Amino acid sequence: MTHTIIESPIGPLTLVRSERGITGLYMREHRPAPDEAAFGERDDASFADAVQQLDEYWAGERRAFDLDLDPVGSPFQLRVWEALRSIPYGATRTYGWIAAAVGQPTAVRAVGLANSRNPISIVVPCHRVVGSTGSLTGYAGGVERKRFLLDHEAGTALVPAGLDSVA
Repeated sequence: MTHTIIESPIGPLTLVRSERGITGLYMREHRPAPDEAAFGERDDASFADAVQQLDEYWAGERRAFDLDLDPVGSPFQLRVWEALRSIPYGATRTYGWIAAAVGQPTAVRAVGLANSRNPISIVVPCHRVVGSTGSLTGYAGGVERKRFLLDHEAGTALVPAGLDSVA
């Protein structure tokens, strides 16, 4: 395992990778907090692909990521995280939609828990999941970051105060 820390419009992001791909993308104050002891040595050079694609995303030039991913989770969590990747840029889906997409339409709460445990934020776009009424619900990096990401994808983003922006 290796990691790097990069700057972004929503503050520092920590990327973690195994030999097989990205295992984590965490924001400052990420909840639940990741185990930093599992991040391994810092190696900025091995993240050039991810850094380039994130830079393109922030510039509005990239709508989908093409990175090798290696998330660690239960089989159910992996199915939920894969379903998240099918949500188009700039769109939102509900927890009920994700539950139906993974073949368990009554597992809305379990989907919510799996969504909250997504280790690869932004790239696996858990920020695109909203409540059944369209309301913003919790987000590992805070609801302000979730709003920023949705607004960014809609082309209307203003960096919220207190998010350590690099702008």
